[in-house]
Amino acid sequence: MATPDSIAPWRQRLHTVIFEADTPAGKGFDVALLWAIVLSVAVVFAESVASIRESYGTPLRVVEFVFTGLFTVEYVLRLLAVRRPLKYAFSFYGLVDLLSILPTFVELLLPGAASLRVVRMLRLLRVFRVLKLVGFLREAQILKAALFASRRKITVFLSGVLVLVTLLGTLVYMVEDAEAGFTSIPRSIYWAIVTVTTVGYGDIAPQTVPGQVIASLMMILGYAILAVPTGIVGAELARSTRVATNTQACPSCGAEGHDDDADFCKHCGHKL
Repeated sequence: MATPDSIAPWRQRLHTVIFEADTPAGKGFDVALLWAIVLSVAVVFAESVASIRESYGTPLRVVEFVFTGLFTVEYVLRLLAVRRPLKYAFSFYGLVDLLSILPTFVELLLPGAASLRVVRMLRLLRVFRVLKLVGFLREAQILKAALFASRRKITVFLSGVLVLVTLLGTLVYMVEDAEAGFTSIPRSIYWAIVTVTTVGYGDIAPQTVPGQVIASLMMILGYAILAVPTGIVGAELARSTRVATNTQACPSCGAEGHDDDADFCKHCGHKL
């Protein structure tokens, strides 16, 4: 008799092919899906070129519907392969899978009088299929873990930078004239952000000596500021790489990135 935690054999095989990358069938599925993603994004790029769209508009649309059909089948199979479909559907990869097929279906349901801007936006949303490529990168799991672990430090750092550019922008507004482009404190803060990040658009620039001195200090400070988040994330990356992970996905929720010696899923507790 099947237990509540058991899963049908065909779903187990389906899960192995779709979610696992350490079997020949799983590797073949991943390679095929990888090429489908790359080609589908290339079709979206080509469709945005007016000359190509005018000459090959119909074939491109047919190819797009084919890719949408393939990704729809893949999405349904992923839901069938896991024990908790809703949990996977609302996960990051589940939402990416849905986002890769939803725009085409919504576009078909739009009335003929719909704004062309809305249609264009829906078409461009298909570019988010490139996010599906993240699922093929083991290093992406390490990077995600490092960014998540350093989120508090980065938040504090960004808050400090925000306070800094607010003070310096207000100071420059006090010493510069409106004729130089510093017509308000928000515009001066915008200039401070552009200067500290070493972007330097050049649309506005200080004209007085005190303003130029402040700008020079901000430019030098910008290089020091850029090094801080690099060190924070770098330290977390070094810490994350010490923990060995594998490509095994949980048969219940589809979560990946488990330790090599893990017996249970770290997200839902199901046995791996």
